[in-house]
Amino acid sequence: MKRNLLIFGTLMAVTLLISPLSALATDEAEGKTLIEVPREKKGIVPQPEERKDKPTSKGLEPEGQKSVTPVGLPTYRPPLRGAPGGRVGGGTRGIGDEFITLLVLAPNHVGLTVQGQPTLYWYLSKPTNLPIEVTIIEDQAIYPLLEKQIRLPIQPGINCIRLADYGVFLLPGESYRWFIAAIPAADRRSKDIIAAGFIERIETPEALHMKLSQTDRENIPYIYAESGIWYDTITAISDLIEANPNDMNLHKQRAALLEQVGLSEVAQYEMKQAGANR
Repeated sequence: MKRNLLIFGTLMAVTLLISPLSALATDEAEGKTLIEVPREKKGIVPQPEERKDKPTSKGLEPEGQKSVTPVGLPTYRPPLRGAPGGRVGGGTRGIGDEFITLLVLAPNHVGLTVQGQPTLYWYLSKPTNLPIEVTIIEDQAIYPLLEKQIRLPIQPGINCIRLADYGVFLLPGESYRWFIAAIPAADRRSKDIIAAGFIERIETPEALHMKLSQTDRENIPYIYAESGIWYDTITAISDLIEANPNDMNLHKQRAALLEQVGLSEVAQYEMKQAGANR
């Protein structure tokens, strides 16, 4: 009897010694009682709390951090808005049997800008002495906002028109047509070689403004392209090329954007020029 009491007392002492270091957990599914050793006793270090400044939306970074230049080519995502409009391009015989191609670097829909004085880009396949005229007219308007001949000589390839040079402003919410025309005969304007596109100015969305304020210059074309802002996309990548004409990757980016809107001839020219600059 005394021996049994001694054994019982010993078991009780062991139980009291273990109980502060363990917790009982009941497995409701199986009806079993499990002994769980505290995490510290298993050698597991408790994990710190989740960072409170973690971005709540994918693609947005904490304030003060700059985006990393993405890998790959930019992808232009056309806006799901705007009035219908198409790109117009043309070609004609120039000297001898050669063709001159004139194209505007515009999508086959109303392209967007957030700039009051955007830069407009256009393409000429070969040198020419023909007068070149730019015209901008507000949609449904009778008289043009701008009608001006461009100074010669004009270089073949990608050229641009900066509206700031002409003191022209686009109004938010308004759609415009813009034309580039080569004029073979001033008294017979029906023979003009014409290329045209559409442009609309919008207010800068808050999300776009935030992304632009947190990024590097090399990342700006990607952000504009993903936001569906065509004209500012082309301007941003073209500014980078002007500053770094021998950067093959920048030329590939512009060529990729041109391909995406169906300007294959200009994209091919761009890649040839990039190879020549290496």
